[in-house]
Amino acid sequence: MTKKATFGAGCFWGVEAAFRQVEGVVETAVGYEGGRLENPTYEDVCSHTTGHAEVVQVTYDPERVSYDQLLEVFWGKHDPTQVNRQGWDVGDQYRSVIFVHDEDQRAEAERSKSELDASGRYRRPIATVIEPAQSFYRAEDYHQRYLEKQGRASCTPALAETA
Repeated sequence: MTKKATFGAGCFWGVEAAFRQVEGVVETAVGYEGGRLENPTYEDVCSHTTGHAEVVQVTYDPERVSYDQLLEVFWGKHDPTQVNRQGWDVGDQYRSVIFVHDEDQRAEAERSKSELDASGRYRRPIATVIEPAQSFYRAEDYHQRYLEKQGRASCTPALAETA
């Protein structure tokens, strides 16, 4: 039996690519969650008027990968101290958020956040918000597995492209 986990950690392309590498992840989908508009489009979300975050919904087999392991991928993929931004991407759709699907996930996410905050790894406090899962709206097809379709491993341009 599979479970779902949903994470917002900035631009969803690189976050999805990271989760797709995890043994036990059965499926990923990028989309929008946490806003006020039903069936938002990418343009709607980028207008900063809907309140949605760009998220990755992960379907996983808990017999093969734990929720805690998924949290480690989430924390490692972005700077959870930044508010409404990740790197060059600025806006509320890039916020750091964990949408929990049950009380076990909430407890694990809260524990994991507290441990990371206390670890001294970051000079600023963790800004990640933990909220109950809401309606997930799948993003447009061209966003699904975007980096894979582009033949890229990350959102960061290759050195040759910037030279």
